[in-house]
Amino acid sequence: MSQTPVDPVAHNRLAWDREAEKGNEWSRPVGPEVIAKARAGQWSIVLIGYEPVDPTWFPSEIAGRDVLCLASGGGQQGPVLAAAGARVTVFDNSPRQLAQDEMVAEREGLDLRTVLGDARDLSFFHDASFDLVVHPVSNLFIPELAPVWRECHRVLRPGGTLLSGFLNPDVYLFDAESLEARGELVVRHRLPYSDLTHLEPAERERLWGLDAPVEYSHTLTEQLGGQIAAGFAITGFAEAPHHSEATAGWLSGYFATKAVKAGAGH
Repeated sequence: MSQTPVDPVAHNRLAWDREAEKGNEWSRPVGPEVIAKARAGQWSIVLIGYEPVDPTWFPSEIAGRDVLCLASGGGQQGPVLAAAGARVTVFDNSPRQLAQDEMVAEREGLDLRTVLGDARDLSFFHDASFDLVVHPVSNLFIPELAPVWRECHRVLRPGGTLLSGFLNPDVYLFDAESLEARGELVVRHRLPYSDLTHLEPAERERLWGLDAPVEYSHTLTEQLGGQIAAGFAITGFAEAPHHSEATAGWLSGYFATKAVKAGAGH
């Protein structure tokens, strides 16, 4: 179907600025009590849904590690890891999302920096700059994944770890209106899916508004195979239900991976 071209990076930057202003649940900064616990060694973060990441996926000692929170603005993962003693950089496409991390860092006196940019281009960073990359569910807003995985591999040190969360592509099979309005699973879309190719602008406007973030389903080959092609070994896998109760009763909505770059271990 023919549509006016949309620059997904520019569009989603503005869209997530608006989401942050509206108080999206992934834009709500952690409170002082969470930071206090993290400073005391009691911390966890999420990659998918509301499930804490398996603590064995992290380096044995997080304090002093260089950590990149990729497409992870919102004042959640980055401040917690910084409070636990890591040297944290939060990289995100949305200035408003980054502002949430900056607010928590200032409030709590955390060593945390923020960088604005497209996750497909991490040229701001030198090779082998980080020990850990934390990439929670967000690549559904990125049109192509191969550059993301290549850049993650480049900026990690040998033996470094990439923790990623992403949507199960199968959730995009279903008609959004039937799912959200009536909780019905109506198979409609061929995969891979994109809001820009599978929906007319009038339907996008009716469902979410034309200023809502644009999403891409991707494939498991892009998600898992892409990490392997970039040079990673996937050593951990987890899944969790999507927040939509209609799909949660039938399939996992989120997947998470632990992937390691070859070299000296941590």
